[in-house]
Amino acid sequence: MATQTRNITRLLRIVARLRGPSGCPWDREQTHRSIRHSLIEECYEALDALDAGNINEFRDELGDLLLQIVFHAQMAREAGAFDFDRVAKSIADKLVRRHPHVFGRKRLRTSAEVLKQWEVLKKAERNSHSIVGDLPKGLPALLKADKIQRKVARVGFDWQRVDDVVAKVEEELRELKGAIASGSRKQFEEELGDLLFAAVNLARFE
Repeated sequence: MATQTRNITRLLRIVARLRGPSGCPWDREQTHRSIRHSLIEECYEALDALDAGNINEFRDELGDLLLQIVFHAQMAREAGAFDFDRVAKSIADKLVRRHPHVFGRKRLRTSAEVLKQWEVLKKAERNSHSIVGDLPKGLPALLKADKIQRKVARVGFDWQRVDDVVAKVEEELRELKGAIASGSRKQFEEELGDLLFAAVNLARFE
């Protein structure tokens, strides 16, 4: 634990120095928005290393991803908003709240029960009337469709058999053909969206 703490402290000091008056000109010029794309890029690079089975490269890419978090936290610290410690506290507190079956008296036996509880607690924390209302607006469309379907599946809204999903895809394809025949661009776009949504559901099953 001491080594981990020492390395984290060292990283925080390095980033603070890079952002300091005698630090790196490029690092000092950056803002939350100017490096926002790097969060996504570093995530993809970490996943590439993971999929390739290269554990050392995966370690290094996780480090690059951690740098993004530390860098944003340092900029927030400079603005008097929050610091890295507050970021760590926030996620630690959330993990305890979202796992009453571990840190409290409630007991759950299956992963499905855990995921359902997670969504219910998340909805209550955000005082939301919808379990899908908190999805990021910037998610790519197909990824968003997948996230929606997985979320509602956790609370019991899901197909039971893959044959039913296939039937839904076929139904949406027929409706799309009808929209094409009608010549209505609006109807075509709506039915194409329904077909893609159903196709994502099928991909999730298989």
